[in-house]
Amino acid sequence: MYAPQILIEAALNGLMTGAVYALIALGLTLVYGVLHIINFAHGALLTCAMFAVWGASAWLRLDPYAAMLAVVPLMFGAGYALQRCVIGPASGGSDNNILLVTLGLSIVLENGLLAIFRSDTRTLDSDAALQVVEVGPLLLSTPRLIGFATALAVTGLLWLLLERTDTGRAIRAVAREKLGARLVGIDVDHVYAVTFGLGCACLAVAACLLMPTFYVNPRSGAAFVLVAFTIVVLGGMGSIAGALVGGLVVGVVESFSGLFLGDSLGQIGIFLIFILVLLVRPTGLFGVRG
Repeated sequence: MYAPQILIEAALNGLMTGAVYALIALGLTLVYGVLHIINFAHGALLTCAMFAVWGASAWLRLDPYAAMLAVVPLMFGAGYALQRCVIGPASGGSDNNILLVTLGLSIVLENGLLAIFRSDTRTLDSDAALQVVEVGPLLLSTPRLIGFATALAVTGLLWLLLERTDTGRAIRAVAREKLGARLVGIDVDHVYAVTFGLGCACLAVAACLLMPTFYVNPRSGAAFVLVAFTIVVLGGMGSIAGALVGGLVVGVVESFSGLFLGDSLGQIGIFLIFILVLLVRPTGLFGVRG
């Protein structure tokens, strides 16, 4: 049996890692909540954001956290343009077509990154990756603490945007009733593009938090999106609160699974939760039945 200190550290590290997972899931559930489709390009867009952070650090000598100021607007603009100029027109308004377009976009982006960067794995030389904070007898990773605080802050800002601004009210109106929103003068296509851009901006923040301690190659995003899908199902499709709570739960489960089963089997617990939720509560913790 492990000492209580080790169990507490595992739980805290799981919460901190889960907050970043939640940020990735946040973009996925936001797009689903408004556009009512699963964005199959989510993983490839995360990989693009991670390469952007790597490039800003390797070529421009920017700190990964400082790179957030440039990468977040860049990814928001890219997401807006993709939805407005590629996904929307190519889909012809059909949800089934949107799924195929995002799947095709994922393939194009991954192969484009492979052509540019090859299959090499890249990392950042950052002293922050090895820094720890002492909290009594506990040793907590500094990058994970920063990731936890930033993820909570971004989730709070996104909630304020959706609840307290005209843009947020337009997004919620389109999510609830697209035709009614269009009849009262809301530009639905613009709202779709803004929502997709916000989803990409969440990925950009997550990429900045991941890169000090993680690596990037043209397939890096796929592993995180598998976890993000589990979080979205656990929390409830389209739920912001569900994405945050689901991410924290998944992070803790992964941490304890890795502790008791070994790092190579750490994600078994995540997919057991995925199956259990589908069996017991298919709508997720915060989801509602259609």
